[in-house]
Amino acid sequence: MHDFYLILAAIGTLVTIILLIKKAETKTTLFGVGFILCLVSLKPIDALNAFTFSMTQASLLKAICASMGFAFVMKFTQCDAHLVRLLTAPLKNLGFFLIPIAFIITFFISIAIPSAAGCSAAVGATLIPLLMASGIKPAMAATAVVSGTLGSALSPGTSHNGIIADMSGLSIPQVLSVQFNYTLVSAIITCISLIIMALIFKDYTKGIVYESKTQTKEGIQKANFLYALMPLVPIIILIIGASDLPKIEFLNPILNWTTKIQVAEAMLLGAILAMVVTMSSPSKICQEFFNGMGSSYANVVGIIVAASVFAAGLKACGAIDAVIEILKNEQHYVRFGGTFIPFLMAMVTGSGDAPTMAFNQSITIHAQALGFDQVALGMVATVAGVLGRVVSPIMAASIIVAGIAGVNTIEIVKRTALGSIISLIVIAFIML
Repeated sequence: MHDFYLILAAIGTLVTIILLIKKAETKTTLFGVGFILCLVSLKPIDALNAFTFSMTQASLLKAICASMGFAFVMKFTQCDAHLVRLLTAPLKNLGFFLIPIAFIITFFISIAIPSAAGCSAAVGATLIPLLMASGIKPAMAATAVVSGTLGSALSPGTSHNGIIADMSGLSIPQVLSVQFNYTLVSAIITCISLIIMALIFKDYTKGIVYESKTQTKEGIQKANFLYALMPLVPIIILIIGASDLPKIEFLNPILNWTTKIQVAEAMLLGAILAMVVTMSSPSKICQEFFNGMGSSYANVVGIIVAASVFAAGLKACGAIDAVIEILKNEQHYVRFGGTFIPFLMAMVTGSGDAPTMAFNQSITIHAQALGFDQVALGMVATVAGVLGRVVSPIMAASIIVAGIAGVNTIEIVKRTALGSIISLIVIAFIML
């Protein structure tokens, strides 16, 4: 009977992958398969318990919902557009060097705007036409932007960082200090690979001007520095609070309170400050913030809840316990599970969230029993998911930038594959 349940778990996992590849709704797929596995294992209550437990994890909900609320406020006030304009304005006539610079700018902005699709839309609308007008081929212009969304792994508002923090009992800034090394190494490798691929594909021709298929008529013509600073306020507050900065006596009363600020409070404070700086209507800012919170619960927390039910289904069938036993005896396989599984699933589904959440909920939670640091394994899986999604032709962000540049997403994948695969190998064999 035990083997029968393991076979069911394998079939359920395969069905989940196929449905996600076919773009079935993520939450429905994860919840449906998880609940069915619990049901056939005669443990339906396990699915219900996993659902109710995940939907009420206070520390996780606060960070994710508040971050999305802040993102909605930034979009409403156009502060995100001012930040993009401020960073891109001095870049004219830099030619080939615009490729790594575009990557770095997007990487930086994606920390403040962690949604890959949202960041790509905001940054791509300005950067891609600039790159193309400077002689960069459309495919590389789109690739430089979408590759830069790797920076979202360092955002305090990214759901995976909140999950690992809640799982390990650490604060999100503490988790990010571990995440920083993996993301930085991957970013350096990715940036270098972009330069190599640009040379291989001859993606720069001096004097050639490529025209974008879309033009942003509503774009910001001149950046307001204070507006542009607003998306960075929560990050600045959290960095100050988590850092051992030199003590400056007259500033201590001002800065000491930052040590008590968590992600949700920083996001709320940032939204209030943005309201004051932009002189926006308090009622509209409040409405946008709560709209963002509601959206995050439906679209982000919903996936977390559904992934928990899926993990409960695998556990009910005994699959997780079986895998843990195998990994205990063959611990060198853990590094491959934590990297290649999220990477491959993200590549075929176009999303880094669902496979990474499923892995972290199923395996990372048992990391210590497997001889690995829980935070390190969770963070490696997170980066692997991000690296996997940028080599997927069906990734939403890739579709967005491809539309702006007027290219096929396969052309983007050709240019992202090298950096993603090398980064994956490095973090699998060296970092973990």
